[in-house]
Amino acid sequence: MKIGHQNLIETFSEFKELKNINRPAMQSVLEDVFKAMLKRKFEINDDAEIDSSFDIIINVDKGDFEIWHNREVVADKDVKKPLQQISLTDAQKIDEDYEIGEEVTEEVKLESFGRREVLAIRQNLSSRIGDLEKNNVYNKYKDQIGELITGEVYQVWKKEILVLDDERNEVILPKTEQIPSDFFKKGEPVRGVISRVEMRNGTPLVIMSRTAPEFLEHLFELEVPEIFDGLITIKKIVRIPGEKAKIAVESYDERIDPVGACVGMKGSRIHGIVRELKNENIDVINYTSNPQLFIQRALNPAKITSISLDEAHRRAEVYMKPDQVSLAIGKNGANIRLACQLTGYDIDVYRDNMEEEEDVNLEEFADEIDAWIIEEFKKVGCDTAKSILKLSKEDLMKRTDLEEETINEVLEILRAEFE
Repeated sequence: MKIGHQNLIETFSEFKELKNINRPAMQSVLEDVFKAMLKRKFEINDDAEIDSSFDIIINVDKGDFEIWHNREVVADKDVKKPLQQISLTDAQKIDEDYEIGEEVTEEVKLESFGRREVLAIRQNLSSRIGDLEKNNVYNKYKDQIGELITGEVYQVWKKEILVLDDERNEVILPKTEQIPSDFFKKGEPVRGVISRVEMRNGTPLVIMSRTAPEFLEHLFELEVPEIFDGLITIKKIVRIPGEKAKIAVESYDERIDPVGACVGMKGSRIHGIVRELKNENIDVINYTSNPQLFIQRALNPAKITSISLDEAHRRAEVYMKPDQVSLAIGKNGANIRLACQLTGYDIDVYRDNMEEEEDVNLEEFADEIDAWIIEEFKKVGCDTAKSILKLSKEDLMKRTDLEEETINEVLEILRAEFE
């Protein structure tokens, strides 16, 4: 069966080469297609009957296949199963030397099926190969979730971009997975990570992301050899895509400064990453298992005065000078939000006013507080604003002869000064 079926093999060969389908899978598809063909021709329902009566021989390397029908020679009156048996008379028409009990092996010619059946076979083969290719794409990318991929922009739409990978497989880059300032034109290269793979209506949908933390991780692996070699480990990455990112790194070699290695000489290593991420500001932080120190580093560039931790509830109260608070919070709260995500603590920032701001002499409040009241405070050793504010209202009432209403008015004036 070498003439007449060549188009089937050519169809198979083209699909195999273009779609990169492996040979065992391709052979299995061909066998299934030909079994279905034999079932229709001989009106068979049982696969076991096909396997016992026919040999399907497929030679992928030569691009050829053969189908042989095997039947036992029986006496003319004993033919009860025409699929497995052949009468002695019919057998001797093929070869006069056949005898009862021998096996007749006869080639099934493709031409015996007719043009319509051959066309159905080709369509079935194309459909099965298409399904196989879809499953291959799905399984391939399902195993690559989180991995870096490079492709070419093929089509730009309002809500997503169609990207073709190196094997011309289609990958979708949704607007929601793009950095806000991303802008691509057809034909441009684009990098990202595989974020998820779905099957929609039997077709694999591969989704790419440029906002995932894994994308930043792979960029560091490309730019920093020490990370690629395992000398430096990335402990955690948090991002506000296109705006700010924090990455905690740790070195297993005391001779290597992990932060310095990631940044590079004069920022040479990190500059390329920042450009890829559309000028995303990246803070590289030296990881530590000490939560107080880690929170302090995570709030960089702000300088901290003191920290109070509630480890049971993963909360931290951080005190700092008033001029450091805005640095800790960052633009639109980005810095403190990422610090919380990086450390795993809910961080509350407080101004350390009482400790850091200068005290004020009571005499300076003479235009708001009567002189005799100021003298009353001085008698008990309270001659500055802070010396009064450090005491409770009850203590002040006990130490002085002032009424509660008067003390409340004084406390309100003094507090307003520091607020």
